[in-house]
Amino acid sequence: MTFMKSYSSFLFDADGTLIDTVGLIVRCFQHTCAVFGGLRVPAHEIEKSVGFSLRKQMELYFGPLSEERFDLLAKEHIDFQLKHYREHLRVFPGVAEGLAGLSEAGKRLAIVTARKRFTLELYLKETGIFDFFDAIVTLENTTRHKPDPEPALEGLRLLSASKEQALFIGDSRFDVECAKNAGIDCAFVNWSVNDLSEMTVQPTFCIDDLRELCV
Repeated sequence: MTFMKSYSSFLFDADGTLIDTVGLIVRCFQHTCAVFGGLRVPAHEIEKSVGFSLRKQMELYFGPLSEERFDLLAKEHIDFQLKHYREHLRVFPGVAEGLAGLSEAGKRLAIVTARKRFTLELYLKETGIFDFFDAIVTLENTTRHKPDPEPALEGLRLLSASKEQALFIGDSRFDVECAKNAGIDCAFVNWSVNDLSEMTVQPTFCIDDLRELCV
């Protein structure tokens, strides 16, 4: 693909975009829902909420949560995830090569995610792509989360980049809407479990391989 303009800064979602963690997330939610509510939630329902903050995802199944109740559910969820993540964790094909190409070309790279920093850094290091990033925006860095523009704008601030210089790369409607709300171009990854036809806002581009960004 030939892009209409050159970008100097790239904002990446993590789960489902760089790292194939959707199966892990589904398994964790099914476990937590079964333990605390006896709920059996289909995988496709959980996949649609990937990109929300953990609390917002939890409240889809358990309703409004007190801090104490959320902390209890979150601990079970994260403990289970940390116990099983190595069974699922991998980067998507072409991701490491694409990030290396962008880095070698002098591009500035940031992660913009609703995942907490601890597990994000753990997974980036485990998959060998942590050192490619100049900045990381996680759940702890903003008060509002995707699809609100605040996480993307914080990513731009950390990279000292303008909206016109940046491209947001993601796999969900929350990513596309976040980019649109921030006034940033967006590339949707075609390896997403989400269907492009279900997007409420259309991305600027679609890509089949992260290495396309290096052209």
